[in-house]
Order: sequence, then structure tokens, then C-alpha cells
Amino acid sequence: MSVHGSLRRHRFIGATVSVTAAVVLASTLSACSGDDPPKKAYTVSASLCGTPVDPALVKAVLPGGDSISTAISKPNGGTVRCNVSVDGKAVLSLAQAWWGDGDNAAGVSQGYADTDDGTLSDDGRFVHTGKAGVGQTASACASSDHPEQDLYTVVQVLDSGVDDQAAIESLIIAYTKAVEGSAACR
Repeated sequence: MSVHGSLRRHRFIGATVSVTAAVVLASTLSACSGDDPPKKAYTVSASLCGTPVDPALVKAVLPGGDSISTAISKPNGGTVRCNVSVDGKAVLSLAQAWWGDGDNAAGVSQGYADTDDGTLSDDGRFVHTGKAGVGQTASACASSDHPEQDLYTVVQVLDSGVDDQAAIESLIIAYTKAVEGSAACR
């Protein structure tokens, strides 16, 4: 065998070994880092902006991170919003909003992002997707400040990594029931 043929064979074997090693290394690294979701090192309070909500239901729709904070905003005379941030980034919004008497959850949901093609509950009070939900409070919920209006609740995930229909459905139902028992509904 010539020296030239031997060198060509040696280069081919060397390149094959290098490519194989790179594939094994990439597979190992992706297996170690790709499947585990980021750790949720924070503790969710049992009350978000004054409304009691099961912390496990809230945590289910939040991304991983180290710290959590909340802030109340009132963008208009009929809406109170609880903004939830993880590590300083806005990730969840829970709102209470008064809408005209005679509206329904399906109609109100059209006013909020990520509710298109949402699932409507059998009783018609809730609409949800994997990123947002709207709930209609019980008819006994009324306010002299908002006559002839009904109170609705809204949950919107602002983090692109969360899309869980079951978690949103559980949270919007629980949040709506909590609001029904709060001062906002009396």
C-alpha cells in the first residue's frame, strides 16, 4: 500500500472518530440539560393582591425562577389587575373587570389576548385556552359602583414557555370562586 493511500485512510478514520465523539458529546449534553424545567425556587403566597388563591394552582402556570413579586394596577375605572413577576419579568396577570349586563364569558373573552378558539365550559361561565381564561362571576355579584354590569375574572399567562389548558382551567375556576367570596363582589 502506498504512503498516499495510508494517509488518506488515516485521515478518514480520524475524521470519523472526531464526528462520532462530537455526536456522543452533544447527545450527552442535551440529555443533561434539555428535559428538566427550570426550578421554581420561589414561594407563591396564598393571597395574590388580596385575593386568596391556591398557591399550587398559580405555581403550575408560572415559569422557573428565584423570586416572585406582585403589583396591583387599575388601568381603568372598572378593572383591577394583579400583575405577577418572576425574577423581575411579568409572567402572569389576574384581573377583575366589570362588563355590561347581558355579556357572557364567550363574548368577553374576545377582548383578551390568547383566548381565540378557547374551550367553553358546559355552564357557559368559563372560557380557557392553554395561556388564558375568562370567568363570569355568579349573578349575585353586584356593585353599586358598577350598576347593570357583571364582574368577570381574567387569567393571562405572559410567559411564552407556558401553555397548559388543564392548569389554566383550574386556575380560572378557583380565581373566579375566590373573587365571588371577596369584597369586590359585595
